[in-house]
Amino acid sequence: MKKRKILYISGTRAEYGLMRKTLFCINRHPKLKLEIVVTGMHLMSEFGKTISEIKKDNFKVHKIKAIYKRDNKESMSNFIGEFTLKLTRVIKRIKPDIILIEGDRAEMLSGAIVGAYLTIPVAHSHGGDITSTVDEFARHAITKLSHIHFPATKKSAERIIRMGEDKQRVFVVGAPGLDSILGERLFSKKNTAKKYKLDLYKPILLVLQHPVTTEVEDAGKQMRETMKAVKELGCQTIIIYPNSDAGGRRMIKVIERYRKYPFIQIYKNVPHKDYLSLMRIVSVLVGNSSSGIIEAPSFNLPTVNIGQRQKGRERVANVIDVGFSKEQIKRAIKKALYDKKFGQKVKRCKNPYGDGKTGPRIANILSEIKIDKKLLQKQISYQ
Repeated sequence: MKKRKILYISGTRAEYGLMRKTLFCINRHPKLKLEIVVTGMHLMSEFGKTISEIKKDNFKVHKIKAIYKRDNKESMSNFIGEFTLKLTRVIKRIKPDIILIEGDRAEMLSGAIVGAYLTIPVAHSHGGDITSTVDEFARHAITKLSHIHFPATKKSAERIIRMGEDKQRVFVVGAPGLDSILGERLFSKKNTAKKYKLDLYKPILLVLQHPVTTEVEDAGKQMRETMKAVKELGCQTIIIYPNSDAGGRRMIKVIERYRKYPFIQIYKNVPHKDYLSLMRIVSVLVGNSSSGIIEAPSFNLPTVNIGQRQKGRERVANVIDVGFSKEQIKRAIKKALYDKKFGQKVKRCKNPYGDGKTGPRIANILSEIKIDKKLLQKQISYQ
């Protein structure tokens, strides 16, 4: 029997790490075969050129050379146009049965547009979530362009249905990122501490802060407030570069000024398994990454969530929301480290994003769903 060809689009280390276990499930499924389009941040040496991690996994890869050439909004818009043009040509050649995308990034919006106009069904993971800025409406635009929906939670599924999507297309599968946490053996605490030269008996901060696309001009200033707080606290700190969105390079310039401090370690990128293993041993996650809200509860890890980037996303008691202020960030980190009442709440919190079995669910649905006119010719479900 001919296998269905699933084409996944990947543009960043973070999204690939979240989907990695799901991609293995698809590739192993007897009715499916997987190919991956790799673009964007994966091809940029200043952000670690993470295509090497994908190649290590031995997936069939199609490289599309489209990158964020400058550190501004125009570059992001230009990227969407360039990638959409190149992706159209590649998809016409590959002829996938289904295009799989995750989240709200520009690469995924291009994938949804191309799939919709080439009449290829698009399956979208993490639709229906609430965040903020351009990510918010990009995610919902992708939902309306997609044919199959894989929301992480019931609340996200309800939002997708309220947007006029047929409930028969909506499958609550959980967050793919939890599969690696709950279904993969991470590195031991001792080995992780040794590799990153960390003392497990002292507080450890993990900092991952991305630019906010509607606040590009302030990206450097915002990062500076975080770095000042980190410096004044003097804790062991691991800092990972932001993503390649507009403002990211400005943030990197600020980060690099702090490399001289012996308690601060700075990395362009860390492998996803390393990142999860670090989450297991650090004391606090600081920044505005979705991992602080979606994955951190599985480690009972406190998160200091800075700014509006994750505004509205479902969360539990591990999260402390603060603004871009050195003093607010310092107070929140101290609360996460030393407030026993808060610490007890974090220890009791349960992750609302699933059970770590998302990959098999997605693979089975992709293998069984009927591809016909009813799937491809969408209509708003309410009158």
